[in-house]
Amino acid sequence: MSEIITKTAAELADALAAGETTSVELTQVHLDRIAAVDGSAESGVHAFLHVDAEGALAQAAESDARRAAGETRHLLDGVPIAVKDVLATQGLPTTCGSKILEGWVPPYDATVVRKIKAAGLPILGKTNMDEFAMGSSTEHSAYGPTRNPWDRTRIPGGSGGGSAAAVASFEAPLALGTDTGGSIRQPGAVTGTVGVKPTYGGVSRYGLVALANSLDQVGPVTRTVLDSALLHELIGGHDPLDSTSVDAPVGAYVQAAQQGATGDLAGLKVGVIKELAGDPSTGSGGPGWQQGVLSRFAETVDLLKELGAEVTEISCPTFVHAMATYYLILPAECSSNLAKFDAMRYGLRVVPEGDPSAEAVMKATRDAGFGDEVKRRIMIGTYALSSGYYDAYYGQAQKVRTLISRDFAAAFEQVDVLVSPTSPTTAFPLGEKLDDPLAMYLQDLATIPANLAGVPGISVPAGLADEDGLPVGFQVLAPALADDRLYRVGAAVETALTARWGGPILGLDKLDLQEEGAR
Repeated sequence: MSEIITKTAAELADALAAGETTSVELTQVHLDRIAAVDGSAESGVHAFLHVDAEGALAQAAESDARRAAGETRHLLDGVPIAVKDVLATQGLPTTCGSKILEGWVPPYDATVVRKIKAAGLPILGKTNMDEFAMGSSTEHSAYGPTRNPWDRTRIPGGSGGGSAAAVASFEAPLALGTDTGGSIRQPGAVTGTVGVKPTYGGVSRYGLVALANSLDQVGPVTRTVLDSALLHELIGGHDPLDSTSVDAPVGAYVQAAQQGATGDLAGLKVGVIKELAGDPSTGSGGPGWQQGVLSRFAETVDLLKELGAEVTEISCPTFVHAMATYYLILPAECSSNLAKFDAMRYGLRVVPEGDPSAEAVMKATRDAGFGDEVKRRIMIGTYALSSGYYDAYYGQAQKVRTLISRDFAAAFEQVDVLVSPTSPTTAFPLGEKLDDPLAMYLQDLATIPANLAGVPGISVPAGLADEDGLPVGFQVLAPALADDRLYRVGAAVETALTARWGGPILGLDKLDLQEEGAR
């Protein structure tokens, strides 16, 4: 196994520029790594649902030819990437982790996919996910769960566990994910990777198979803050094909990350969210908060003070209602969005015996094609939108959503960024919460408020929990369109902690796989 897979995307870009390697070599070594450790849902990491070796190597060869001719398109030209299977990719399957879309090949690319192709990044394949992005563990994929590279008996987070696991297991240096209620940041926290949810509308949603239009956001999944900044600058920007796209220039995220890496946070005001911080001395963060998570969080807050930041406690009282609000708004939008999967136009079609009506075909198809979690949320959402209940449930949830946005606005009048643990616990064992949906939903307790308000957030590794030696995430939130603050603070934390640890938290020697393949 080549040690080159342990290099960051920025380091790989430098190696390509210096002529120390080629894109074909980089792509092949990552394809070899996938073949060695990804395996099956029964025993391997199972980060990928589809690997496009032929296409990736062809794209890599084109990158090498451009570089030889002095026509490099982007700093990351030639660095391979993985793409979450909820983003349309022309010529490659896009299943959203669901049987109802099994075998569907889009005739077009999502805007973010078009951008990475135009920049010359070879696409290794499509990563596993909870069906239609509904879940916090990637156990709701119709094609079997992804496993956490740190411990293959545990979950890698969700819904984007495939992208996070691919990056954490060194199968890909970069990945694209989507974050509806924490689906980039929470997998980042439990796999020891960096996950960023950009400002809503800051990255195009065109070509993203929608779960909840007002909540979904595409973002980067990487092993370092600088790598996320590089990828964010590439995929960000206004898109006329997306009606929710913000017409604003892309921020200087790389510059912010480089500034943060100097370790100087003097003058920065940081707010610790009272409702999400718990009490690390007693573990009284509320039901389900893990002591090791709270301890690493408290230590990281102390680190911010050492770096010159001014830290204060901020109360956002409506955040305690964010979970209930989210699980009314999201199912309602999900119910509407998934109505198009009706067996009439594309995707799976199940025809009952006899001379069935269109309604019977639709019913049989949706029954066979959707998993239990998808059905649960469709039913909840349909009920919340039904006559007589709309105002009592969906309408009330939208009012609370406004109050949550106001709490963010009030907080950002006092501080530059807000911080909290990313997830209440480290990665839990596979199957532990499948029969308890509410316990599963609580894993997104700290990440959901950002999606409801549309503000950006980042999760960076904060160390390992004392109880189980598994990664803990530290979340930073910033005002809308102030994503650069995430990169400044995230890079400062990352640099200081990496120096304290004597190297990156994520290393081949710490993973539950050493090119063993499926055991």
